[in-house]
Amino acid sequence: MAHGQMESDNLETTLLEFIEGKKDILVSTNIIETGLDIPNANTMFVNNAQNFGLSDLHQLRGRIGRSNTKAFCYLITPDLSVLSTDAKKKIKTIEEFSDLGSGFNIAMRDLDIRGAGNLLGAEQSGFIADIGYETYMKILEEAIRELKSSEFREVYKEEDAYGKDHIRDVEVDLDLEILIPDDYVRDIQDRLSLYKELGEIEDEEGIQKFIDKLRDRFGKIPWQIGNLFEGLRIKWICRKLGFERFSLKANVLRLFFHITGRLPVL
Repeated sequence: MAHGQMESDNLETTLLEFIEGKKDILVSTNIIETGLDIPNANTMFVNNAQNFGLSDLHQLRGRIGRSNTKAFCYLITPDLSVLSTDAKKKIKTIEEFSDLGSGFNIAMRDLDIRGAGNLLGAEQSGFIADIGYETYMKILEEAIRELKSSEFREVYKEEDAYGKDHIRDVEVDLDLEILIPDDYVRDIQDRLSLYKELGEIEDEEGIQKFIDKLRDRFGKIPWQIGNLFEGLRIKWICRKLGFERFSLKANVLRLFFHITGRLPVL
């Protein structure tokens, strides 16, 4: 038996006995979701699974099948007819997304089930589920910028609407392979996290720190990621000059301005 109220020495002894095969069954709380690697564990029963969050169920399920032995995870719940709508969706989601790398899909489904809410009003669910989180946040940001430049112009008159924040999202289209190769960073969750981190870099110092981090974790940096850095630098320049799209295809360069009724101050 293992749970969070045990003394650390007793807990360690219990887990080691299970890992070494001295005990066949481990009865535990969800403390085991915290990253324990037990290769010989191949079957799990989660009692009252409807009371766990999606991330908890995903983490728990990931504790088994960590070797070449086929594994099974059984979710024990009351009859589905007595479960709430959200509980049914959670169980269905964890059944549907069972492949490696499905954590991102589960996280987005969890966001849809619980709802991120309308940040500027009393409504707390609904709209985001129809269009997705990323699109929702983009629409929200554009609406805020529009209000700042029109209805609330006087309130934000000291803010330079035509400077750094004038163009926020620059599209860069190049005849180059710009990506993090799958064989360099194999885990899809790690790649998504790195792309997100890359998009938040604002200067050369940030790029250098990112390079040092990649070398430390994954080794020599491939040339495709070097192209990613160049694309990032192009975005910085375009945003400063007021371009919303940069296209270099077949040796033809095209730059697209964002029309605002007034040219940006260069």
